[in-house]
Amino acid sequence: MAEATAPAAGAKTTGPRHLQGIVTRDKSPKTRRVEVQRLVRHPKYGKYVKQRTICYAHDESNESHLGDTVEIVESRPLSKLKRWTLVRVVTKAPSRTLSNLEGAVAGSDVVAATQEKK
Repeated sequence: MAEATAPAAGAKTTGPRHLQGIVTRDKSPKTRRVEVQRLVRHPKYGKYVKQRTICYAHDESNESHLGDTVEIVESRPLSKLKRWTLVRVVTKAPSRTLSNLEGAVAGSDVVAATQEKK
């Protein structure tokens, strides 16, 4: 008789992958481009090399922004490129204040004048 055995303590179970990365583009509504970096050992030399993967993730509530560290999970295909869904924002990026640069071109005299007044 065969008995049903539980999987070993260290055995992996199947399921969706969870990754952590940085939002590199947030211009489209509900779509975020997330860059995931990983270290891979070179087969011949043994040195660890940085590699990156670009994942397009669905952000239903538009809560993540450029530079945020987010956690994404694998999902069904949502569009041509989107195969990931945003789970949570791990850390927020430092806020960029552009209020003093509105309407000004970088390097112009207007920017210098507004900074001198303050």
